[in-house]
Amino acid sequence: MPTWQVILLGLIEGLTEYIPVSSTGHLLLVEHLLGFTSPGRTFEVLIQLGAILALLTVYAAKLWELARALPNDPRTQKFVLGILLAFLPAAVIGAAGHKIIKTIFFESPLLISSMLVLGGIILLVVDNIKFEPTYTDVLDLPPSTAFKIGLCQCLALIPGVSRSGSTIVGALFLGADKRTAAEFSFFLAMPTMAGAFAYDLYKNWSVLTVDDANKIALGFVAAFIAGVFVVRHVLDFIKAKGLSFFGWWRLIVGGIGLGAIAIAGM
Repeated sequence: MPTWQVILLGLIEGLTEYIPVSSTGHLLLVEHLLGFTSPGRTFEVLIQLGAILALLTVYAAKLWELARALPNDPRTQKFVLGILLAFLPAAVIGAAGHKIIKTIFFESPLLISSMLVLGGIILLVVDNIKFEPTYTDVLDLPPSTAFKIGLCQCLALIPGVSRSGSTIVGALFLGADKRTAAEFSFFLAMPTMAGAFAYDLYKNWSVLTVDDANKIALGFVAAFIAGVFVVRHVLDFIKAKGLSFFGWWRLIVGGIGLGAIAIAGM
């Protein structure tokens, strides 16, 4: 695979991971168009480490504050418990359905494109609902509410749904305002993406070659650079502009995918 294609895929991962458009869906569609297939579809998951480290870099100070407060602050303890509870459903279902997700869902451009379109419609509808938020600070979300958001995240095991999209929409319906919903999605991404990375590496390390490792490393760097930019700006964008921009984005990309399938039998 040419270097420019690896960099392109890394940039796509970093730019789309933390916005509600489905980074995996975008990566898989572009890879189908380019004719690129990684061993065990590991490239798509392992370059997420770049996006994870981008988030950790931007949120380093906040994470340090949470770590310092955790031993003695009940509010912080409840928040961390909520993140762990929210992480569990996708971890269990993702591990149990790993083979189906990788060998069936990942290989269906029709499914991915359809989910992009459906998710776009949902975002446009949700963005016009006048919610009355109960929670305006991510630390105030109760563990029970966090767990329910984690159940919503399980929908993102279907590529094209979007992990951040499902958690943001779920959090909005459960009482969070837009910025809080997006920020909780950030925090939930840390254990979820790290777990997916570790599990996928464990399952597929034996099939990776030195060339695969080099491609993953290059994609990782590109994803990190793009991810830092997005994490720094996306919360304010969602708070100010809402979700409709991402809804239209999904409709356009999903529509292009469906058109390609219809015309060229991608």
